[in-house]
Amino acid sequence: MSVDAYQQRYSAGTRVWLPSKEKVWIPAKVISYSVDKLECEADDGLSGAKEPTVISIKAPEKDLPPLRNPDILIGQNDLTSLSYLHEPAVLYNLEYRFSENNFIYTYCGIVLVAINPYEELPIYGKETIWAYRGHNWGELDPHIFAVAEDAFTKMERDNRDQSIIVSGESGAGKTVSAKYAMRYFATVGGSENETSIERKVLASSPIMEAIGNAKTTRNDNSSRFGKYVEVNFDTKYSIIGASMRTYLLEKSRVVFQSEEERNYHIFYQICASRGSHAEVSELYLDSCTKFNYTGQGETFSSSWPADLHLGNVEIKKGDAKGGDSSCSVPKDDEHLANFANLLQVDYDMMRKWLTCRRIVTGREEFIKPMSQSDAMNCRDALSKLLYAEAFAWIVAGINRCLITGQKTNRFIGVLDIYGFETFEINSFEQFCINYANEKLQQQFNQHVFKLEQENYVREEIQWTFIDFYDNQPCIDLIESTRYWLKKWHRKKGSDSSWCQKLYQKCVTGSAHFEKPRMSQTAFVVVHFADRVQYESQGFLEKNRDTVLQEQIMTIAASSNTWIQQLVTPKDTPAAAPKRGGGCYPV
Repeated sequence: MSVDAYQQRYSAGTRVWLPSKEKVWIPAKVISYSVDKLECEADDGLSGAKEPTVISIKAPEKDLPPLRNPDILIGQNDLTSLSYLHEPAVLYNLEYRFSENNFIYTYCGIVLVAINPYEELPIYGKETIWAYRGHNWGELDPHIFAVAEDAFTKMERDNRDQSIIVSGESGAGKTVSAKYAMRYFATVGGSENETSIERKVLASSPIMEAIGNAKTTRNDNSSRFGKYVEVNFDTKYSIIGASMRTYLLEKSRVVFQSEEERNYHIFYQICASRGSHAEVSELYLDSCTKFNYTGQGETFSSSWPADLHLGNVEIKKGDAKGGDSSCSVPKDDEHLANFANLLQVDYDMMRKWLTCRRIVTGREEFIKPMSQSDAMNCRDALSKLLYAEAFAWIVAGINRCLITGQKTNRFIGVLDIYGFETFEINSFEQFCINYANEKLQQQFNQHVFKLEQENYVREEIQWTFIDFYDNQPCIDLIESTRYWLKKWHRKKGSDSSWCQKLYQKCVTGSAHFEKPRMSQTAFVVVHFADRVQYESQGFLEKNRDTVLQEQIMTIAASSNTWIQQLVTPKDTPAAAPKRGGGCYPV
């Protein structure tokens, strides 16, 4: 577009959006536009004269502010109806619909955008479900039930499997949205049987929230795992079963929580019920503030209280001989005794292998003491393993309840996974979560923009090409850092040396990688949603996340059959310790 064309488009009185530190974007009007500068004044209805904003124009296509939509289009229930579909236009339309009409749902083509109102709304009853049944997409107001109905109808009409992806940042309401979609399928695909599978599907949600959700700084009930549920239907499209797969359980939360965050709900629930339930009273529990694993942030299976006691086992620097390179556990450690009693394992063997490891070289074998930090890392890795295996056992139990012997005709899958995360301190967990979200964003781009525009080209339809953001370079960068992470793991390098290697390989090789000015142990990735600075400390250990084989073998010798099964590697016989010391990958 020529300079004259830009000047005509941005003539005096043209309505635009200007960036604002306080409000993100504010409405404004153009006063004048010369070749190299644009002068604007705020148009937000506030009284009092303000100095005009002057914008230097070097490249018009980049420097000129976004244009505002005509008032007649504000409040549209489909964002694709707007003349200008950019960030301020989208945000303002969503804000207007929510603040003026209390609408939390808005369409964006084939996508539903949802705002979390942080309160219960009376729009999810059975009468609302049946109101959407049989209606095509767009005939009624935007709603999560419209998405569910569209998937259900396409499954019926085309006899094809369907999937719904629920994506968004932490606290956006993904889990609740997925739950309402499941409620829709349970209602329209229900059966007359009182013990029908749909009731079991809905009843599993509180269990999964107890063991997989926790309080974060953004969300009091944040899902710390990804969940994919397949709802199975017969030839009459009635629910006959379901299955659940879980991803990316945040195991590190079991042993560490940031300030003002908490551990998984289940720990606080069993501590709070210790005086009111007979089963819990025998687990040697106390107030949650008394346990290290639940007392860091804000303040039924025997493996979970055992985890709490394991976290309180005192590992002292040095041993009876005074060596600083070793450590020891007191002979009468109360929490280790409780741990051993709950898991029915040998106290002395557990005490030994919490501070020592077996080294096998050739035909020789000897016991090597561990340093205090190594012993504490191994203890925490064991705690994470026990929690993750108990979590997987419960998921498997739920699946056994949901699976029936009937033949599945079609299914609808609902994916509920972590949203994009950026905190004051970001580590390995956020790195994995944001990588998963980059892949989901790529899937979105692939279906909403790329494939649709390829269809336009193929069908010779005239339209203005949409230059959408391609995040493949960012994905390539993340996958290259994963390569160096694995390589450094094999070399047994340090977090800082791994970070230095990233500086050498990625600073000049990718526009999505940056080195912070004031840090030698952090790196920045420019994601599709935001720039995120990751602290490298702990990356290698969290990626390694191994448990000593000797600890596993001690627990596998438990007199409790369930505990034995919990730590036995699935589908493989118990392995002998590896040369150089045995480790069990988590």
